[in-house]
Amino acid sequence: MSNDAGGFIPAGPPPPGYPPPGYYPPPSYQGYPPPGYPPPGYAPPGYGPAWYPQGPPPALKPGVIPLRPLSLSDIFNGAIAYVRMNPKATLGLTTAVVVVAQLIALVMQIGPLAATGGLTSVSEGDDVSDAALIGSSLSSLASVGTTGLATIVLSGLLTVVVGRAVFGAHITIGEAWQRARGRLLALIGFVVLEFFGAVILIVVVVGVLIAAISTVNDGAVFLIGAPLVVALVVALAYLGVKLSFAPTLIVLERLDIVSAVRRSFALVKNDFWRVFGIIVLGQLVSGMIAGAVSVPFTFGGQLLLVMDSGSMSGAIIGLILMAIGGAIGQIITSPFNAGVVVLLYTDRRMRAEAFDLVLQSGAATPPGTPADSTDHLWLTPHR
Repeated sequence: MSNDAGGFIPAGPPPPGYPPPGYYPPPSYQGYPPPGYPPPGYAPPGYGPAWYPQGPPPALKPGVIPLRPLSLSDIFNGAIAYVRMNPKATLGLTTAVVVVAQLIALVMQIGPLAATGGLTSVSEGDDVSDAALIGSSLSSLASVGTTGLATIVLSGLLTVVVGRAVFGAHITIGEAWQRARGRLLALIGFVVLEFFGAVILIVVVVGVLIAAISTVNDGAVFLIGAPLVVALVVALAYLGVKLSFAPTLIVLERLDIVSAVRRSFALVKNDFWRVFGIIVLGQLVSGMIAGAVSVPFTFGGQLLLVMDSGSMSGAIIGLILMAIGGAIGQIITSPFNAGVVVLLYTDRRMRAEAFDLVLQSGAATPPGTPADSTDHLWLTPHR
């Protein structure tokens, strides 16, 4: 059957004289590929073997971080990028929570002093009465509790925002609240337990020091007290780092308090010093930024307290100015701190559990997939 008719040409011997003499293979044929191939410096674009000069292909980056183990710059850049990506759900949310907390704290500070006449005494430089001191101390404790509660709520909400930003997904304040509100009680419980644990350690050390003061001489007290204080500081720092991922685990992996504590210890176990260094560096950076922002307000408030001595209105305005400075510093730095912790947690999972492969599966979802379709990826495998 001919080839034009749609059939096949039957196999047969090649025509006489084919191939031409010396055509295949040539006399100099040495095998394939020929010696010296590929030429020096040749590499297909983006190809990744180590001997190619262009290096490996870039990692998949659907959101604020590349889906591979992270460097320090990746973590810090991601902590800034997610704020720029979701300004309403980060700065807007932080502003609302911080302003409410600062207003409550300011009322708790000014109210008892004004009611007992302590505010006028402070502005005039006179001694404050015992009642004013007690009221001020109680109100300060209450304001600290209010600020701590606001910080817990804020950290839970921002953790959800970071979790979505890893995949490049936006989220509204309402969606963040809906996602995090079921975990707030566990967050508050964890923070309360952490606080009382620290208080117990401090009380034990102080009790030992008091007992030593009443039984031994001053030199022995120093020999006993100095190592105890150093050990207390080291223990608090160690436990703080070991427990640093627990709030993130409670929100993203939806674990109970005990399971979150155990898993946080396990994630930090083999990389303690790196986690410690990045957390400390992040706190230093945010502390310097917050201090620089609040300095003008603090200076203006102190100046009003000194210049308008004896004026209650001057004292109130001064306290308000200092509160505004603290609020602005917290609004700027709180999202960054939350981002650093969540991205550091993500890095530890990628290094310890090959979690980058799980995240890459979520990044491969087709367009139009709901943003919450990747939330289950953060859960631990057994869940």
